[in-house]
Amino acid sequence: MSGDWHIRLARPGDAESFHAVEEDAATLLKEEPSLEGVPVPPSGTADHYRKVISRGHCLSATVGDEVVGFAAAGRVGRDLHLHELSVMRAHQGKRIGSTLLEALAIDARNSGISAITLSTYRDIAWNAPFYARHGFVEVENFEGRPHLTQSLEGAVAAGLPAERRCAMIRFLD
Repeated sequence: MSGDWHIRLARPGDAESFHAVEEDAATLLKEEPSLEGVPVPPSGTADHYRKVISRGHCLSATVGDEVVGFAAAGRVGRDLHLHELSVMRAHQGKRIGSTLLEALAIDARNSGISAITLSTYRDIAWNAPFYARHGFVEVENFEGRPHLTQSLEGAVAAGLPAERRCAMIRFLD
């Protein structure tokens, strides 16, 4: 807990809220001047998030009973791949995203996971630079981590600029 918000394990009933939070947070990308003309991929559906939540490794940030942020991740071999980290715009700047990320690292470490991976924009302040401040480094060699290649290829297939995307990893040992 910090201030008026709390972190807890995600529940199946949070899936609708995950979609709404992601939609709200995605407006930042839509307003980013350097991304003018670049499509913003659709947010995950509630059905998608119910499936991800059912596998574990998802966290919710709440204010009262309202979900205001979340981390949705899934295990891939010995890695935990972060699919989405989103915080509603009205609740950004309160370290909710940072706390979700650190709580996810604790959960992953306690589950015997060796690293957290993700793909993101290399040059947008709340993307790669944010993750770098939390111990993530850019992945240069994808050997043994084909899910990162697939994640980047999926982003490019959705219309995102390949030269601005990167994969990152945070080792947990």
